[in-house]
Amino acid sequence: MGMPAVRRRERDAEAELNLPPGFRFHPTDDELVEHYLCRKAAGQRLPVPIIAEVDLYRFDPWALPDRALFGTREWYFFTPRDRKYPNGSRPNRAAGNGYWKATGADKPVAPRGGRTMGIKKALVFYAGKAPKGVKTDWIMHEYRLADAGRAAASKKGSLRVRDLIDWLLLLVDLVLIFRSLLL
Repeated sequence: MGMPAVRRRERDAEAELNLPPGFRFHPTDDELVEHYLCRKAAGQRLPVPIIAEVDLYRFDPWALPDRALFGTREWYFFTPRDRKYPNGSRPNRAAGNGYWKATGADKPVAPRGGRTMGIKKALVFYAGKAPKGVKTDWIMHEYRLADAGRAAASKKGSLRVRDLIDWLLLLVDLVLIFRSLLL
């Protein structure tokens, strides 16, 4: 299925964010959960304001790079958790002209030797309507707080447990597969 090419952003994110030359943002899973997602959910200041807040499920993945603050092949976003039903726990992953489909098993995210703070889920974008969507090369990693992470953060007294449940940290990645090399 033909998708629009990813456009290069017009602005210079490094200059806007006052990042030093050569800055690289490649946090580990536990760093993302502990230093970014937990802080966002608690309403605390982030170490570096490099992750955009976007209602990700309103857009096709190829429209997201323009909304990111930083990145060339992978982009990070905070998004409110969208539920399929108002009182249910089932997530709504319809997005733009397609949907994000979960793949593989959930992976716990924990600092070395520590308790699980978050859960990482891999998703693939399918263009079209389920169940006849066409698989694309767009992959997303969804990070959400685990119950242990919610309890630890709520002990700090600066947030309600309900607020924590509503935020997701997402890593969107365009996987370029060179099919001609595989043939």
